[in-house]
Amino acid sequence: MSLARRVIPCLDVKDGRVVKGVNFENLREMGDPVELARRYFDQGADELTFLDVTATVDDRSTTYDVVRRTAEEVFIPLTVGGGVRSADDVARLLGVGADKVGVNSAAIARPQLVDEIADRFGAQVLVLSLDVKRAPGTESGFVVTTHGGRTLTTLDALAWAREAIDRGAGELLVNSIDADGTKDGFDLELVALMRELSSVPVIASGGAGAAEHFAPAIEAGADAVLAASVFHSGQLTIGDVKGALRAEGIEVRA
Repeated sequence: MSLARRVIPCLDVKDGRVVKGVNFENLREMGDPVELARRYFDQGADELTFLDVTATVDDRSTTYDVVRRTAEEVFIPLTVGGGVRSADDVARLLGVGADKVGVNSAAIARPQLVDEIADRFGAQVLVLSLDVKRAPGTESGFVVTTHGGRTLTTLDALAWAREAIDRGAGELLVNSIDADGTKDGFDLELVALMRELSSVPVIASGGAGAAEHFAPAIEAGADAVLAASVFHSGQLTIGDVKGALRAEGIEVRA
């Protein structure tokens, strides 16, 4: 793993527009995904993550045209998730410009999907997206959800992450639904637990509200930090976050 930590803006897209809510609810429009992608590329983002947040709920594929137009504007790694149900879906996304593909609900429903994607394209292409919610009384205290956080499962989040890594997942995108959109900071306990079990990079997501929130997530074990609303609103730039990380002695990419 690289010593340099990554800063990743996330574009949650619904009906071709970037949206953001709190705890995955009450989504409000934040702008055009291609325009925002270009802004973050110009600011020095290390990667971009594009999530079609209603593709699974609506039982449709990701909006390929938006992915293609985004890939034409930015020249950094682009991860795309939402509505990915087969290795053929992955092939199509890679064909329109994605570098990595995130899977969530479909992989929970059929874990063999992880094997199929990793075997065909390699672990470096496959990101396991985990929408995690606290569940007191369960083995780890955390379970995964599906359908954009709308459906609670009984599947232990740590056990599923471990299984997916064994099946070939190359990266974990760990999003705390409880922290999502609250701007109170990342769920550091969740990040630390994922880091302890994971042999692949961990991306912390959910809860960033200030520049000083990012360093603790790295210190808890994240290889990368992901945020959305603080960037979309202009509250923070990529440079602000990288500056705050450097001030804490954390190496980031130039």
